[in-house]
Amino acid sequence: MTLDTLWDFIVDHRRQLATDSWLHASAVVQSVLIAAAIAVTAGVLVYRSPVGSAAATAAAGIILTVPSFALLGLLIPVLGLGVPPTVTALVLYALLPILRNTIVGLAGVDPAVTDAAQGVGMSRLQVLARIELPLAWPAILAGIRISTQMIMGILAVAAYAKGPGLGNLIFTGLSRLGSPNAVPQALTGTVLIVVLALALDALLLLAGTLTTRGGAHA
Repeated sequence: MTLDTLWDFIVDHRRQLATDSWLHASAVVQSVLIAAAIAVTAGVLVYRSPVGSAAATAAAGIILTVPSFALLGLLIPVLGLGVPPTVTALVLYALLPILRNTIVGLAGVDPAVTDAAQGVGMSRLQVLARIELPLAWPAILAGIRISTQMIMGILAVAAYAKGPGLGNLIFTGLSRLGSPNAVPQALTGTVLIVVLALALDALLLLAGTLTTRGGAHA
């Protein structure tokens, strides 16, 4: 394979590559948003309980140890092929980093700060929304960044379940090894996943800069 061959493949298939890249990024973003909603809610419910925190973290950790092929194989008979098993698997894999960081971030808030807020008349819900979650946000965002990078690669495996994204490009290329476009196809899909991962991480880093108090005052 030469660079000319690779470039010709990219030019000839640019529309397909753009579509697959969009579907890949979209599936990751949607899955992370769903996982964040679940994990932050669970973290809020259990962070004051050592037993509850340990149980929730252990449950999410067990899910993460299941190989992606095995998890997809278990989900396919229930959810069929395509987007449903893919997004379900991605959400499950994304839970642990966000949940763990939510618990750590909330538990790390100085009790004196929350006591002072309650002392001026804030309700428990107001303290959570206006004091604890904003202070825990950098830790939560760090968990979101980790989950995003992790499931970006896992989504490629979801081509096994007819999932969307660039994994189909990689699987097709690998299945056609020996043909002229096989290596450019697999290599292009792999490189695009790396590029998307870096781009999404940069966007999350920017979001963190804009939404943290230090970034707002910078």
